[in-house]
Amino acid sequence: MMLLEVLGSALLGVVLSWAATSRLSHRLPARPLVFSTGVAGALFGDFVTHSALGPGAVLVTLLGAAIVSAASLSLLLRPAGRRLRRRSIPA
Repeated sequence: MMLLEVLGSALLGVVLSWAATSRLSHRLPARPLVFSTGVAGALFGDFVTHSALGPGAVLVTLLGAAIVSAASLSLLLRPAGRRLRRRSIPA
């Protein structure tokens, strides 16, 4: 059962990474980094949630995996729009 939970979490990380790269590709770094971050975040979220709740709550652990994966993917986002250059005031 735990093997299916881990595989489901990894698949969830791949799906979230694919959705992020398809919608926000202009604001994200290289695709391999995005996919590895999504899968690693989902596996870590599954590990933490499974450790906290025990072996009985499969859907809740998948929800925890999705939350941690989305949070780790959000850390990769670059700011939108142009950067404003501020000119220094001459002395």
